[in-house]
Amino acid sequence: MTATNLSIRVAAVQMVSTPRLEDNVAAVARLVAGAAADGAQLIVLPEFFPMIGATDEARLAVRETPGRGPLQTLLSDLSVQHGVWLVGGSIPLLGADPARALNSTLVFDPQGRQVGRYDKMHLFGFKAGAESYDESLSIEPGDVPVTFDTPFARIGLSICYDLR
Repeated sequence: MTATNLSIRVAAVQMVSTPRLEDNVAAVARLVAGAAADGAQLIVLPEFFPMIGATDEARLAVRETPGRGPLQTLLSDLSVQHGVWLVGGSIPLLGADPARALNSTLVFDPQGRQVGRYDKMHLFGFKAGAESYDESLSIEPGDVPVTFDTPFARIGLSICYDLR
């Protein structure tokens, strides 16, 4: 057996998302293009990149049906345009509960095919005196761990609080 030296350049995109979907989509397109121009072959976007700081109602309003919608098309198109593997942070998808959204990471290969989907399993919540936050009020949890294969590695998916 011979060892293979395989190198890959990975970009973890950091951005300050706002409640304005259009601004966030434009920023993602620019940041993915920049990462690809710097040689990234695998680009990872942040959780809920399309809309942070928005109300739960606003996030529910932009939920997409799995397999179709403008955010999914954007991610697919960016992966093809730049010839990269794109881990789409997360976007809100329709699930079984009409009052909540799935917080879903979608993965696209360089041909624009969706090769993975992970729905956040471990939802964040806390209560400290009068202050509290409970993701389960607006997010429907997933229940299946997900990996996907690339030419350079098998990769497992998680979203934020899943790591705790």
